[in-house]
Amino acid sequence: MGLTPTPYASGTSEVELGISKAGNRRCRWLLVELAWSWLRLQPGSQPSHWFNERFAGAGKGLRRIGIVALARRLANALWRLLEHGEIPEGALLKSRG
Repeated sequence: MGLTPTPYASGTSEVELGISKAGNRRCRWLLVELAWSWLRLQPGSQPSHWFNERFAGAGKGLRRIGIVALARRLANALWRLLEHGEIPEGALLKSRG
């Protein structure tokens, strides 16, 4: 999906260059939008607590980096939901009806 870091290593220097652009651009965009919505709609969940503890006092740039990390975590959580039926801790499900 392109949410993995892109490492650069040359000699003794090792630097992260940002996220990979190898995946589907629309999927990457959708996951980032999902992450912003998740923060707003699921404030009591474990992924939201993780983001707020880690990036609450950070500036705008670090929060944008953090939202990509949250998007990756949510993609993994979505996979666990589809494969095993596990929902993230503290997430609320909307009842039908």
